[in-house]
Amino acid sequence: MKRNRLSSRKRISADAAELGRLATGLAESGGKLEDAFWERQLAELVDKLLHDGAEDDLNASLDRLFDSHAAAHDNLADLIESRAESCVLTHQGQDFDILLFSVPVLAWSRFSIPAGTIPKSTLQTLKVHLGAHVFAAGAQLALADYLYSPDQLPRSFVDTWQLMRDLGGAALCNTVLKLDVSTLPETNQFLSDTRFLIGAIAVRRGMALFRWNESDNCSRESALKEWVKQGGPCLEPLLTGCAFQALLADSYHAACRTADVASRPYSLRASVAFLQTTLGKPAEALRATIGGFHDKRLEEYRIGFGPRDGDTIFHGVVWPLLGAEDETTDVIGEVEALLRESGIKEVMVHSQQFPFEFCDDCGAPLYPNVEGDSVHAEMPEQSNAPSQTLH
Repeated sequence: MKRNRLSSRKRISADAAELGRLATGLAESGGKLEDAFWERQLAELVDKLLHDGAEDDLNASLDRLFDSHAAAHDNLADLIESRAESCVLTHQGQDFDILLFSVPVLAWSRFSIPAGTIPKSTLQTLKVHLGAHVFAAGAQLALADYLYSPDQLPRSFVDTWQLMRDLGGAALCNTVLKLDVSTLPETNQFLSDTRFLIGAIAVRRGMALFRWNESDNCSRESALKEWVKQGGPCLEPLLTGCAFQALLADSYHAACRTADVASRPYSLRASVAFLQTTLGKPAEALRATIGGFHDKRLEEYRIGFGPRDGDTIFHGVVWPLLGAEDETTDVIGEVEALLRESGIKEVMVHSQQFPFEFCDDCGAPLYPNVEGDSVHAEMPEQSNAPSQTLH
């Protein structure tokens, strides 16, 4: 997945250097035919490195290109993602396109948001609704029997590639992939978070993948509407005690990026709803303070929530910058509009640069207060709130 990278000037391997050369050739190509020439060689090398588990070579080349050639970096990142989430497998003499997909679900709760094994009956029902409303008629489908938290998603391109191959094989053979959940990390608990269904589809080579690829005028919007209507009730037993919003299934990396974008406004709205419920006060009684937090550059905006008539910060939301967003992007305008839509009447925006600080004791983010200080968010003692940070 495209990401912010730290500068690296270390010597790199021959394979990593060759990735850089091929990606640069692709970035500087003058036409589709030349694009195909570079992409074919680049795909072959990326496939070899994924098969060999050479994660360090992939990342080393991305790091070097991030410093030296932005367009080549993005081309290489796109291609690595594509090869990690898709492939061609042969089954019973027939070639099949395999695609790893993800179905994000945004959720919030005053209690812990579940992540864990999905019962067999629920898994089968989810497969039926995804097959009927999201994927093309000819798609063979496999779902992992686990509802993932962000902490439990594959940590590398190689891990993603291996999961794609495993789930793709299960889709072809119409079997269930049993995960070894003992190897998954513990889930960090936040008031608002994302959960993921992960699976793979197999379609005959070159055939439609999704409902909106077919010729019956189905759109993404109509597919999402039907998935939410039919699939949403199947998710309720998995997310007991939670409010949730199901998003549309898509290729693995695209769905993760969609979830990152959608989770930011969702967290703001969830925060206001949580505070109203917990404090027993209307949104008009709250004030929001917004500040930009910088390391070497602007990293994120943080929004502190507190009483309109005081300087205490009860709660906080982190709004990370994504993609090409920076100081020139009107993120503050978007945040302020969302806050006002949620019923917050008083919004204070600080123009100063806040240092990228966290609590020394617990590691929680610090949030801006009215006076322009970075402070810890602390709910009133009587509220018995489970968390002070929405992600």
